[in-house]
Amino acid sequence: SIEMDLLHSNGVLIIQHLQRDYRAYQDFLNFMSHVGDPRNIFSIYFPLWFQLNQVVGTKMIWVAVIGDWFNLIFKWILFGHRPYWWVQETMIYPNQSSPCLEQFPITCETGPGSPSGHAMGSSCVWYVMVTAALSYTVRWKDKSAITLHRLTWSFLWSIFWIIQISVCISRVFIATHFPHQVILGVFAGILVAEAFEHTPAIQTASFRMYIKTNLFLFVFALGFYLVLKLLDIDLLWSVPKAKKWCANPDWINIDTTPFAGLVRNLGALFGLGLGINSEMFVMSCKGKNSCKMSFRILCIAASLATLQLYNFVKIPTHTECLFYILSFCKSAAMPLTVVALVPYCVHSLMRTTEKKLN
Repeated sequence: SIEMDLLHSNGVLIIQHLQRDYRAYQDFLNFMSHVGDPRNIFSIYFPLWFQLNQVVGTKMIWVAVIGDWFNLIFKWILFGHRPYWWVQETMIYPNQSSPCLEQFPITCETGPGSPSGHAMGSSCVWYVMVTAALSYTVRWKDKSAITLHRLTWSFLWSIFWIIQISVCISRVFIATHFPHQVILGVFAGILVAEAFEHTPAIQTASFRMYIKTNLFLFVFALGFYLVLKLLDIDLLWSVPKAKKWCANPDWINIDTTPFAGLVRNLGALFGLGLGINSEMFVMSCKGKNSCKMSFRILCIAASLATLQLYNFVKIPTHTECLFYILSFCKSAAMPLTVVALVPYCVHSLMRTTEKKLN
């Protein structure tokens, strides 16, 4: 439509302005784009929070997985273009004088652009972290504590919006999203996170419930895709566009395709359910050592170090089906490591040390 073309063309002007005036901040903006990467939720934010507060850590995974699932469905419904290919195909510019947008190694994402997955993932997870931190101060009753709570409230929400705005600017700067797509992503993420503030049932979910949720998310997404494919609507229409207009073919990554994100999230949810309902979790995180700060610090350090090793595990991409299977297994192993394997090893080490001292 004409209105959408105008919205896109105005977005292109903003991108050009950012790329021209913020060249000195290129490294910072690229860094903020990585900060908003949903994969950081499982490798950085989750290990930190789960060992400090298992309720918050569990909620974080659920919010991230369900939020990214909604993001996938919204992307398939809205058919949002990305700037780096839209400027090459639109007929809005006369005499083929299309603007030149600079691309970067993280520009060439292959899924549809609306809403932004980075903005949505960043806002929903940071919303969980901020509300969790404020929940500790809201109980303070005396006058000085109330003043401190208000200052803390202002500080944390200021940090929240600074991070969200920075992530949004970075995604627009690298020409992978239009401004309206990142704005939509931020508010959609907040809505998902707020919904889980009133869903306490996830804390007591059985492994069977995790399996049922995984099956529902997978079957619904796959069924939605197949039904529209039967109607001759290709929901993977964005992949050939990305391959055609990406400045460097090496920047195209199968890990950014719609189904790759779905499989990654289902694996993480499965791993969390398996870990929380395991005997290792009960023995370590529910035992007497779980209350010790030394136990938690050791678990955080060991979890972060172990998960960084997963980054060196490269999944072969020559066979798409094999890639999805191995991606699921790798994603499941990460929360399982944080929830069960690492705490159990730390618990065993501390118990052995205590026996030697006695």
